[in-house]
Amino acid sequence: MTYCVALKLNEGMVFASDSRTNAGVDQIASYRKMRTFVHPGDRSIIILSSGNLSITQSAINQLELQGRHHEQRNIWNVDSMFDVAQLLGESLRAVREHDGLFLAQSNVDASANFIVGGQIRGERMRLCLVYSEGNFIEAGDETPYFQIGETKYGKPILDRVIRPDTPIDEAIKCVLVSFDSTMRSNLSVGLPIDLACCGESRFALDLEQHITQDDPYFSQISRRWSEGLRGVFASLPSPDWIKMPPGRPPAG
Repeated sequence: MTYCVALKLNEGMVFASDSRTNAGVDQIASYRKMRTFVHPGDRSIIILSSGNLSITQSAINQLELQGRHHEQRNIWNVDSMFDVAQLLGESLRAVREHDGLFLAQSNVDASANFIVGGQIRGERMRLCLVYSEGNFIEAGDETPYFQIGETKYGKPILDRVIRPDTPIDEAIKCVLVSFDSTMRSNLSVGLPIDLACCGESRFALDLEQHITQDDPYFSQISRRWSEGLRGVFASLPSPDWIKMPPGRPPAG
């Protein structure tokens, strides 16, 4: 399992992915699920992946190989993020068509998903979610973020906090709380976390951070979020329609 999230805000974009993969409780490993393609001054593109690791790695490698052939349409010469999402979807389809039948014969799930976002000179920042079938949708103001992988535990905090006008520093904090909540509820998601940010019309990565279990800021966020939740919960009044046992004072 994995967890990846990307936000498209007025100030810029935030991307984060965990690094844990597993094929059973005794086969745990770490692989990067974030790939960046940056040509300073022209384009900055970030791809997050979830699903079958061999499928996602092959699709990304195919995208990279296309980029070495300048005479054909590739990630370095297309004019829009729409084209980038199309290329990624086509690569994913090609890999699944090539390997999917053989994986299915061994009852191996060949599904995979990508989040791809960034900016190419001449257009605005864009963020897309590429489905396992190769089609995709684009984020808008009503839904300024996408998640893939183990999404349910980290979604509530994003829904409550993230808006298009959320500042980047607040968004990073929210994303880390989202990861902490997910890791506490699902052991198949874990550190390290790869985090990247890019600003509007900067065509470069403003921040790249590899967050490990020794990271003091993440440890502080995790501890204080847990303490805060327990404190808020303790301060909530008990429902007045519950009949308390004799001699037991109501809480709150």
